[in-house]
Amino acid sequence: MNSRTEAPSPDPEAAELVAQRQRWLGILAQAPRAALALHGQRVLADYRFEALRAPEAGLLMLRARASNSGARFNLAEATVTRCALRYRPAAAAASVGVGYVLGRDEERARWVAALDALLQQADQQALLLSEVIAPLQAALDAQRAAERARVAASQVRFFTLQAEGAAA
Repeated sequence: MNSRTEAPSPDPEAAELVAQRQRWLGILAQAPRAALALHGQRVLADYRFEALRAPEAGLLMLRARASNSGARFNLAEATVTRCALRYRPAAAAASVGVGYVLGRDEERARWVAALDALLQQADQQALLLSEVIAPLQAALDAQRAAERARVAASQVRFFTLQAEGAAA
């Protein structure tokens, strides 16, 4: 293969950075508004950001497929709010944070974008991962566990049912 058709070898360090950013963006996007507000207002009060894309609401097409091998089809539209902010520290390179959240919540999208921009700064990352991302992840895990417990209470276990007409 020549250099035009050969895929470039992936940089493991870059791939890990992308995966780490995907994780924290997922946590921030799914975090309950109250928890995000608590951390957003506390942490972001001392920082200034430049708006590259002010928070704006729009529609996103949700696609689905009938089966694993079925053709895709347009299922519905969902309202999303997006925002892009740039953070320029005095001593380090600038970083751009993005925030996408379901629904019409401009402030929440701004918090996600601002926290994303700060999390990309090496001097801020460890502190924010422990003080913001870890508590938000714990809250999401607790919320999911409560939902699983609520659903499990009404789950039908077919292998424990007796056959019809069996003696009781």
